[in-house]
Amino acid sequence: MRRKPSVECARRLRAGGSRFLGPRIICTVVTLETLSVLQKLYEWTMTLAGHRHAVMWLAVVSFIESSLFPIPPDVMLVPMVLAGRSRAWMYAMVCTVASVIGGVAGYSIGYFLFETLGKGIISFYQLQEDFAHVRHAFSQHGTAIVFVAAFTPIPYKLITIGAGVIQLDLFVFGVASLTGRGLRFFLVTGLLWHFGAPIRAFIERQLGLVTLGIGIVVVGGFLLLKIF
Repeated sequence: MRRKPSVECARRLRAGGSRFLGPRIICTVVTLETLSVLQKLYEWTMTLAGHRHAVMWLAVVSFIESSLFPIPPDVMLVPMVLAGRSRAWMYAMVCTVASVIGGVAGYSIGYFLFETLGKGIISFYQLQEDFAHVRHAFSQHGTAIVFVAAFTPIPYKLITIGAGVIQLDLFVFGVASLTGRGLRFFLVTGLLWHFGAPIRAFIERQLGLVTLGIGIVVVGGFLLLKIF
């Protein structure tokens, strides 16, 4: 029987500081049984920002988050930028490139390994219903969906795997992913580089909603241009 998410768990997780986990992930993944595991993963990812090979780990987390890992690379990117502003833009580039390559890996899972691996990932995150909607929407708005997921807190792994399943043109997928991921990570980096530590709370608590709003406006404008 499918376990229902715990509202209390979601509240506690947010209170504990895991603010980069978007609201959709909170609602679908967090249960009483998984809370401690998710929190430990978040804390472990945070510690990697201070590792002597932090840049390598930033690339690894950015890569695997695009298809498997639940913690977004922003968790590492923020403290790394604040601690080393002179290397800020390099960190943003590492995040972007590794994440897009990871997205191609997710696409490959959907294209070649959906029955053996992709379904398991979707089921683990309890995104079966969302995935069914995504598959239908991809037929009309595939490029826009990839861009919005790459730029916002919408689970990017859901979209990368879905793009592979419906065999969205790989070049189109890559361009939309690169644009969305690049805008997201360079926006976060730019805000931190310009405003410093005072902007951190806003990024962690509100930036997800802001990027979601921007993504919807951009895609809405694009669709209007196509209509008129």
